[in-house]
Amino acid sequence: MDFEEYVAVRRPALVRSAVLLGCTSDDAEDLVQVTLTKCFQHWRKVSRADRPDAYVYRILVNALRDQRSRFWHGETPTEQLPETALEVDPTSGLAVRAALALLTKEHREVLVLRFYADLSERDTARVLGVAAGTVKSRTARALAALSLDQNIARSH
Repeated sequence: MDFEEYVAVRRPALVRSAVLLGCTSDDAEDLVQVTLTKCFQHWRKVSRADRPDAYVYRILVNALRDQRSRFWHGETPTEQLPETALEVDPTSGLAVRAALALLTKEHREVLVLRFYADLSERDTARVLGVAAGTVKSRTARALAALSLDQNIARSH
């Protein structure tokens, strides 16, 4: 597959993955642009990789980490706090984003790569630079945290 073809097929999933990893829509577009620019510069190497998607997701995750280490994304002060929490329709994509936002960065990364990007445990481990066992344990803990959050939400 050539670069243009790869971008046409995979770009939407890359943008969605960036959003699920915690980027705004605009920041996700920027992140994917940076990722694809790096891929284009080394396309021969990327396209020859055993798993090009895993290679590209590694670039994406590393670019996101670099971006976050340069910018402060702290809280924005407000004069008044909202009275109630925002209600989110569980059938919308916003519910997924809201649930993922409650997780740690490590848990969010592993769930997005495993279940949205559909990478294997081994490929996810390569992307994140951790052992496959770490991917298994993070996945289990992340799913448990999501289940706990859902059970708490149901009880209210």
